[in-house]
Amino acid sequence: MSEVKHLAINYKTAEDFKKFREYGAQELQMVKELEGNMIDADIDSPFYGIYVGDTLAARMCLYRKEDEQAPIFDPPHDYMVIWKLEVLEKYRGRGFGSKMIEYAKSYGIPIKAVSRQNSRGFFERHGFEPLKYDIERDMSEDPLIWYPEGYVLN
Repeated sequence: MSEVKHLAINYKTAEDFKKFREYGAQELQMVKELEGNMIDADIDSPFYGIYVGDTLAARMCLYRKEDEQAPIFDPPHDYMVIWKLEVLEKYRGRGFGSKMIEYAKSYGIPIKAVSRQNSRGFFERHGFEPLKYDIERDMSEDPLIWYPEGYVLN
C-alpha cells in the first residue's frame, strides 16, 4: 500500500496539484497556496500526499498551529490543522483518506479539521467531534476536533 509522503514545494508538486484542479473539487484547490510558497525555498512544506505509481492520488495540507489568537483550548495549546484533504474520485474507497488521517494523528496532539464537500461523516468516523462554534474564531467554518486517547491539556 502506498505511504504518505511529504511533498516538496516545487514545480513537480504544482503539476501534480493541477490534476486535482481538473478532476477534484474547486473548493479544495491548493495550487495558488503551493505556488505562493515556491518563492521561499526555506519554508517547510505543509503538503502531504499519497502516490499511486507516478500519480498523486490523495493530498492534504497539514500544519502545526499555535493556539494564541482566538484560542480553541483553555488554556491555549498548540494543535495540528488538516486543511483541504482530498482523494481523487477514481482512487476513493482504497483507504487513502484514512491513511492521511492516521498520519496526522501520529503527531500525538489534537487536530482541527474543517468539514468541506460533505466530509463531516468521514471525519466523525475517524473520531473527530464538533467543536463548539465561535463566530469570531471560526468565520463560518464548521470545525471538528480530534483528541489523542487519554490526552490531557496542560
